Amino acid sequence: MDYEIDDSPTRVQRDVVWGWLSSEAYWGRWRERAVLEAQLDAAWRVVGAYRVDTGEQVGFARAASDGASFAYLADVFVVDQHQGAGVARRILRRMIDDGPGHDFRWTLFTRDAHTLYGEFGFAAPDATAMVRPAGPAKR
Repeated sequence: MDYEIDDSPTRVQRDVVWGWLSSEAYWGRWRERAVLEAQLDAAWRVVGAYRVDTGEQVGFARAASDGASFAYLADVFVVDQHQGAGVARRILRRMIDDGPGHDFRWTLFTRDAHTLYGEFGFAAPDATAMVRPAGPAKR
């Protein structure tokens, strides 16, 4: 199967992104649709993966940034049926290496895919990093 990787925000199929993040993402199921919509609207960059034959979106990543030296990578996913085909690697390459933030300091939070992210220079935080956890989800 062939995939197209595209960084056009207008091409993102928001229902697909919402469907996956609200049901599959261990990190983001607390969000309401309005929160995700605001995050998409405010994103510095988004990258999607799409089947060439149908145009169906099968992967996604979003980044927030100051646009000058720092970026935060979030909501990276590939739907199950398309995992193992290098789609995530291609999304990350477009987002990080081939994008305007290739020389930025990038950060992300994840409990999986550490080997993949390591290919793009991610490593355990050093002594200069601190994290303030989010508060409890509002219901």
